[in-house]
Amino acid sequence: MDIMENLNTEKLPVHVAVIMDGNRRWSLENNKNKFFGHREGMKRLEELIETTGNLGIKYLTIYAFSTENWGRAKEEVSYLMDLLVEFARLKSKILESKGVNVNIFGSIDELPTKTKEAVISLHNRTKDNDKLYLNIALNYGSRKEIAIAVKKIIDKYKTNKEVYDKIDEEYIKKFLYSKNIPDPDFLIRTSGEQRLSNFLLYQLAYAELYFTEALWPDFGKEEYIKALKEFEKRNRRFGTS
Repeated sequence: MDIMENLNTEKLPVHVAVIMDGNRRWSLENNKNKFFGHREGMKRLEELIETTGNLGIKYLTIYAFSTENWGRAKEEVSYLMDLLVEFARLKSKILESKGVNVNIFGSIDELPTKTKEAVISLHNRTKDNDKLYLNIALNYGSRKEIAIAVKKIIDKYKTNKEVYDKIDEEYIKKFLYSKNIPDPDFLIRTSGEQRLSNFLLYQLAYAELYFTEALWPDFGKEEYIKALKEFEKRNRRFGTS
């Protein structure tokens, strides 16, 4: 029996966000080269995308590279940038054929040229798809995202003072990377860490949080279904009771 058959499709989240954590620890625990975990983690990402699309979940946002990750060793950062290029180039045809629409959350102008060009090309190739919206948080930091949004609102205010009266929660959302898509219902973080790490701070206000000890390269289909079954049990009240 397919493990997905036990899911209640009526109780699935509309938008899943994932902090993919634990690649380096997985390498150490398995006596592998420190970069091997990142490559194994990319395989899990491919599985996650496929399973999410097959389940009919409409939005998936993944934390691929944070603004803080630039502080890692240069060789690791370089490897990650090259891995992103590989993913964008080799998987673009598959993602396009599966109806995946790829968007990038983050300051891509600061990426290496080949990485920037690869992800832009991936976005352009898939932009007309609508089965699954895959948002890749790349050179992303939520505080930076909010700061950029504030600056954009101030620029609007400089030319139109009526903007001041329009500012509310929904108006602010229009200036975030996630504009025009619903906030995540469900956040999954792997590796046992229990923090948000500057990820979607505005958007996760009422998301259900799920933390698992599984390291990201071990987070296969069964672990994902296990997490979604936990979501089924949650009683979402949005602060009303």
